[in-house]
Amino acid sequence: MAKLYFRYGAVGSAKTLNLLAVAHNYERQGKKVFVVKPALDTRDGPRRIRSRAGLHRQADLVMGPDAVLDPARFRGMDAVLVDEAQFLSAAAVEQLRELTRTSGVPVICYGLRTDFRGHLFEGAKRLMELADSIEEVKTTCASCNRKAIFNLRLVDGKPSTAGPSIQVGGDESYRPVCYVHWLAGLEEAIRVDAIPPRKPRRKRAP
Repeated sequence: MAKLYFRYGAVGSAKTLNLLAVAHNYERQGKKVFVVKPALDTRDGPRRIRSRAGLHRQADLVMGPDAVLDPARFRGMDAVLVDEAQFLSAAAVEQLRELTRTSGVPVICYGLRTDFRGHLFEGAKRLMELADSIEEVKTTCASCNRKAIFNLRLVDGKPSTAGPSIQVGGDESYRPVCYVHWLAGLEEAIRVDAIPPRKPRRKRAP
């Protein structure tokens, strides 16, 4: 039976670039790949998958939380590649797992493991539970040379704990950090978020 893979890493660890390279290598050998992305990720358009290095391609399928996969669409494929898999629903991950059995095609998922609070995303959690192979795509902390394992949220360039767990963003919104700098960022964010914004002074009438 084909395998389900989960390749996870912090923001900026070249996960999408890895996916695009794998797709290129398959196609250079005359093999067929089927590329999937979650409907939630609309940063570069509804179907476009784009790496920070600038490489891009169109997704063959945009998968919503209630999507139902038709195994016939994957017949003859040599691999299924999934970008931003953390945004998939648990039900969607379970369908991908089943696809490895019914279609005999390996499914390779790329994505984040945890949100900026350090909690597992729904899709990542189910992948950790069901994947045959779990691999880390490594990168270094933006503030030191330790390995980055967390994602620090930024608002106006400063750490923040505000906002929903799922909020799509790029380098301006997230930074890869080690545990030490993640804690330091959270402490700074708590201080900043606790300070109410200053109200502008009213000008006195002449």
